[in-house]
Amino acid sequence: MEGTWSFGLAILVVAVAGLAAVLSNRLSERTRVPAPVFFLVVAAVAVDVFPSLRRLSMGTVQDVVTVALVVLLFQGGMEIGWRRFKPEARAALSIGVLGTFATAGLLAAAAHYLLGLDWRPALLLGTALAPTDPAVVFSVLGRRKITGRTGTLMPGESGLNDPVGIALMAGLLGSSSGSALTTAGHTAVLFAQEMAIGGVMGVAGGWALKWFIQKVPLPAEGLYPLRTLAGAFAVYGVTVVAHGSGFLAVFLAGVLLGDVRAPYKREIERFHTALGSLGEIVAFTMLGLTVPLWTFAGEGAWVDGLVLAVVLAFLVRPVVMAVLLWPMSLTVGERVFLAFAGLKGAVPVLLGSYIVSSGALDADRLYDVIFVVVVFSVLVQGSLVPTVARGCRVPMRSVELEPWALGVRLRDKPEGVSRHVVQRHSTAEGSRVDELDIGEDTWISVVVREGRLVPVSGSTQLRAGDEVLLLTGDDDERCAGLFTDGST
Repeated sequence: MEGTWSFGLAILVVAVAGLAAVLSNRLSERTRVPAPVFFLVVAAVAVDVFPSLRRLSMGTVQDVVTVALVVLLFQGGMEIGWRRFKPEARAALSIGVLGTFATAGLLAAAAHYLLGLDWRPALLLGTALAPTDPAVVFSVLGRRKITGRTGTLMPGESGLNDPVGIALMAGLLGSSSGSALTTAGHTAVLFAQEMAIGGVMGVAGGWALKWFIQKVPLPAEGLYPLRTLAGAFAVYGVTVVAHGSGFLAVFLAGVLLGDVRAPYKREIERFHTALGSLGEIVAFTMLGLTVPLWTFAGEGAWVDGLVLAVVLAFLVRPVVMAVLLWPMSLTVGERVFLAFAGLKGAVPVLLGSYIVSSGALDADRLYDVIFVVVVFSVLVQGSLVPTVARGCRVPMRSVELEPWALGVRLRDKPEGVSRHVVQRHSTAEGSRVDELDIGEDTWISVVVREGRLVPVSGSTQLRAGDEVLLLTGDDDERCAGLFTDGST
């Protein structure tokens, strides 16, 4: 019975901590301080208050955070979807891949000359701090959602640069400590292998999952989200066994599944959204437990971290993004916002833990510096994101919570039914229903405006942001074009 009591106490502590983590999002909304900083810092303080937490091994933390990242990347890919990602794929690849290399290189130079690190530790530090985390940005924006190209490029960049940064770190840690040329060659080979295999397996896995969820029925509704989750981990596992980037594979698989019409698709999306929120809490909390704050003062990590954080935020990132975004058709405000909003998150801390596990030179110092940079990025930059977004006139829209749903269950797949959102500058914006050229066999059955049903008649005038349910014939593509911005 003593064991049962201890287990019950442990469950109670975890449950209370989980509730506090969820409620911290309300505090984040009021203070504009990103919720992840609460998870990270509170966990780090807890290590000092409760020394028994230090018994948690670095390997266990890495395994748990890896599971959380698989969930986050898959959910992030599904949220983007192939339709949004396809037109921005080249731009996202540019800033996600080339941007990671450029950021890692410039940060390594800064760490070498400003912090006095040898080149190899400096390069490890630069690589760890290169990936970004848009979830922190969305956390402080609250119910305001970034739209336009910026809203796709931000998560697209992170979805690509997280796997790139992890693969690059694996290549660096797996290379010998020989000559610079040998190390560079070995790293390049390992990196190319992981990216190529990860890309192929991600596309193949995405198509396989698409076929599986569309063609194979299950006996209960609750099994559909679990099947998708198991499929995502299968894609990750197969890719890693094949010596590829499992993180890239699950992200691409999620992108390919984002727009797929499948049974219980809305339930699948809600399940993965909730799981993604849990993954973010778990990742930041677990990583915070690996950083006892009492060691910082003696090692000078505060000063080194703040110096590097300022250089990264106000010099390295702006320079890299100015070069890579130059050929893209973005407004000046969007360019400035993308340069400022490259916030750091869980992946840099995870990469830092890999450095510690490898026993690299100055590993503990590097890990503490990474932690300081991440906290600075999330706390200082993250808190300023709403102000910068408004100043840069980044296109955003308010997304109010809609806790009530009205739906109809059907046994068979509905044919000729499609859902569209009226975009600004589209043909449908400002038009009456009876003025739309949708054909005699097509009609608008439902219009939802600002979370409320609008009675539909021929005189109903559509507005930007309206959700429209269309019952159409064979020419769905022509009808869809009426609701999208013809200029893009």
